[in-house]
Formats: sequence, structure tokens, C-alpha cells
Amino acid sequence: MSNQESKGKLNIELPEEVATGIYANLAVITHSPAEFVMDFIQVMPGMPKAKVRSRVVMSPHHVKRLLAALAENVQRFESQHGPINDHGATDLGTPLPYMGPQGEA
Repeated sequence: MSNQESKGKLNIELPEEVATGIYANLAVITHSPAEFVMDFIQVMPGMPKAKVRSRVVMSPHHVKRLLAALAENVQRFESQHGPINDHGATDLGTPLPYMGPQGEA
């Protein structure tokens, strides 16, 4: 590959410990004039505490690009799989009710 061909291409490495991902069902977003801080949190039913599982800090410019990319991907998803049901959620700061399997003792 020539130097010109390699320009504009980015080789992205996905470490094994990151590849499995982190589950989060709540995001808390704060910002300053210089950056956005996004905390991704895992809330478990019946538990009074929740843990921040990951924190991402981005510039306002990159957050706006992320917002556009998410909107595009949601549109693609819904065109393939139908509308995403938000279960009537109006408060984006509150996690949706736990919809997984219910345990019995």
C-alpha cells in the first residue's frame, strides 16, 4: 500500500478486555464549556446503589458528531427492525423499568 493509499485510513485495535463491552441502562451527561462527560451506569432492580461502569469524556465537537452518528444508526435499525419502543419513557434521566426475567425464590 502506498503512502497516499494509507492516508485517511485508521487502524483500530480492540483489546480483548474491552471487546466484551460494558452493560449500562442509564447515562448521566454533564458538560462544561470545554467538554462533555458521559457516565454509563448499571442499575439493578431492587438495589439502592448503582455503579458507574464507564466514563467517556469528549469535546463538544465530537459529541455533536456522535449525536449525528447515533441518529443515523437508530434510523437504519428502525428501517430494518421496526420502531424502537421506548415504553413511554419521558424522563431520560430515569432508567426504564427492569424488563428482564423475574426471579422467584
